[in-house]
Amino acid sequence: MTKDHQPSLVEFILLSYPLKPFNLPETIQKIEFFMRVITLNLNGIRAAFRKGFGEWLKKQDADLILLQETRIQPEQLTTEQTQIEGFQSYFSFAEAKGYSGVGIYSKKKPISVEKKVDWLDFDKEGRFLLLEFQDLFVLSLYLPSGTRSDERQIFKYETLDWFRGWSSSLVESGKQVLVCGDLNIAHQEIDLRNWKGNQKNSGFLPEEREWMTELFEVGGFNDVFRSLYPDLEMYTWWSNRGRAWEKDVGWRIDYQIATPKLATSAIEGSVYKEERFSDHSPLIIEYDWELN
Repeated sequence: MTKDHQPSLVEFILLSYPLKPFNLPETIQKIEFFMRVITLNLNGIRAAFRKGFGEWLKKQDADLILLQETRIQPEQLTTEQTQIEGFQSYFSFAEAKGYSGVGIYSKKKPISVEKKVDWLDFDKEGRFLLLEFQDLFVLSLYLPSGTRSDERQIFKYETLDWFRGWSSSLVESGKQVLVCGDLNIAHQEIDLRNWKGNQKNSGFLPEEREWMTELFEVGGFNDVFRSLYPDLEMYTWWSNRGRAWEKDVGWRIDYQIATPKLATSAIEGSVYKEERFSDHSPLIIEYDWELN
């Protein structure tokens, strides 16, 4: 500024009252730790990768990607499906070809990996994959559907009873627990479009819904998405019949459920619907949490 220059009003204010550093309120400070978790029933890993799932997940900057219904055998897996840059990959397989199966892609190497629960009828279907980290257990879980027969509905109830007992010891371990997967149950009326017409159908039976209510009220788990969005009608699966996808006649049967400390660290959730990799859509939750 020259000696002949007369300062403007703005310059005079800035010179007289220099700006002080601006601090963001604590509630909107930059998040120190960030964990992005995606869960998806693939309805066949080979089909999903052909539809672009592999390229999509590379862009997600996720820490954990949990898969259900991979429908593949170990010798059928390709390097495209197992060797994704930045991730460790783990799979559990059904004995029957083209059936069930779960998987997890993880940026961190776990302390331990469990694929069996020592219950033969359940283990042979490849519905369970548990990774243990320093302060967190992460489970990819695919609960059976009871729609095919009464026998499968009975097996579903047996699985629900097993999970309640098995998970209680995990909840009491001192570590946080995150269970992601297709649970094949819509919990509340808000969780499926045509709830009135499905009250006698597997997936929305009173006994199934009561099991889930008890899981959240006394079982030590929170429904993370519903905790974030109590009133949001959002689905994760659509039947291939009757133009259900086009009409958005869906069910919310894919979940991330977590013990309270982890659940309350959830920041944001979404269901990705811009592309279709399966008859399910990816459920994405972002946590203020560090994966160790």
